[in-house]
Amino acid sequence: MALALCLQVLCSLGGWLSLYVSFCRLNKHRSYEWSCRLVTFTHGILSIGLSAYIGFIDGPWPFTHPGSPNTPLQVHVLCLTLGYFIFDLGWCVYFQSEGPLMLAHHTLSILGIIMALVLGESGTEVNAVLFGSEITNPLLQMRWFLRETGHYHGFTGDVVDFLFVALFTGVRIGVGARLLFCEMVSPKPKWFVKVGGVAMYAVSWCFMFSIWRFAWRKSVKKYHAWRSRRSEERQLKSNGHLKTH
Repeated sequence: MALALCLQVLCSLGGWLSLYVSFCRLNKHRSYEWSCRLVTFTHGILSIGLSAYIGFIDGPWPFTHPGSPNTPLQVHVLCLTLGYFIFDLGWCVYFQSEGPLMLAHHTLSILGIIMALVLGESGTEVNAVLFGSEITNPLLQMRWFLRETGHYHGFTGDVVDFLFVALFTGVRIGVGARLLFCEMVSPKPKWFVKVGGVAMYAVSWCFMFSIWRFAWRKSVKKYHAWRSRRSEERQLKSNGHLKTH
């Protein structure tokens, strides 16, 4: 069983590495980060779809059955994601592209997935955490791509930012709090699984503070720009009115 899990993770890691190399060759005029973020975007879309299917259709429901034995589909998805996180953590460390908070997030994710695979249980709630963590990831990558291509400062960038902040606050913080509560009050999950859940939720709050600060600064900037435009429009109207007299 352990050998089969290791092979699945190695195959996943090899797959993500191969995809990264392919993106690098297809985008030779772009940076390495461009290709890495394409891999991240691909993983985000794939993991959202798979984890949503597990949580909402295949089951079991994470809010009522935390600590349940892992299903075969959960194991496959966790192995797929573990390979990705190992790839991305290695890339971030090698290129020194991320700060301590993101590295801590990736490390906790890797440890949490390994823990669920070794125990053979709690894949239900780990899969739910995966869904909540990844649901905002495509938007984050879209924001970066918009910046790189010079299309961020406009309506599209505002929509992406709004959806990112709304989803992060509603799903990762709001729904995440409910999931953590269900995890803590249930007698099934191991105590160290609960500790891991608390740690992941604490990391989410650290991200949330940074996101709220960004949202506040952007809102204030947008408000001042709107006030400035209104003032200029009033001046133009006033000057035009004076000229007609």
